[in-house]
Amino acid sequence: MAGRRTDTRERIQRVALELFTERGYDRTTLNEVAERLEITRPALYYHFRTKEDILTSVMEGLLDSMDELVDWAARQPRTHEARVEILHRISALLEDQWRPLFAFAQVNQGAMRDIPAGERMQQSMFKLLSVLSTPEAGAKQQFEARLAVFAVIIGSIPFLFGMDVPESERSAVAMEVATDLLSRP
Repeated sequence: MAGRRTDTRERIQRVALELFTERGYDRTTLNEVAERLEITRPALYYHFRTKEDILTSVMEGLLDSMDELVDWAARQPRTHEARVEILHRISALLEDQWRPLFAFAQVNQGAMRDIPAGERMQQSMFKLLSVLSTPEAGAKQQFEARLAVFAVIIGSIPFLFGMDVPESERSAVAMEVATDLLSRP
């Protein structure tokens, strides 16, 4: 029974995030989430009482994985190969888990400011963008390291890229630009 409850919660989270991104967080109702899921409102309320509860649960899971990646990256050697591996892991997590939340955050910036998990996301994003930087590096190198991470993020979210490029090519181009930034003297 616990597995079924978890599946339902994950389905609610996924569908709600899709609706929040399509229609906007403020314009989406729990009733619309229940309708898209083809479940009753009481069934939805059994899992989540509010839209904020849904959003917070989605964000907490994704932010935990982001923090784990940042912690792992901090323990890696500062070699070029390790830094490229960090970029690949960021890209993999974006593809597997983070993309829907990043798309939501881009469309719903006001909602992100209004919930406590939004502040944690901002802090986690600063840590993620800084993961390839070292304090002893000059300002230019630190900026390039942050741009490398940002390039991978932009490459994973179609509407941020703004080019009519197939997804597989877009991600590859973003990774190439990111690794080029890390290779600069």
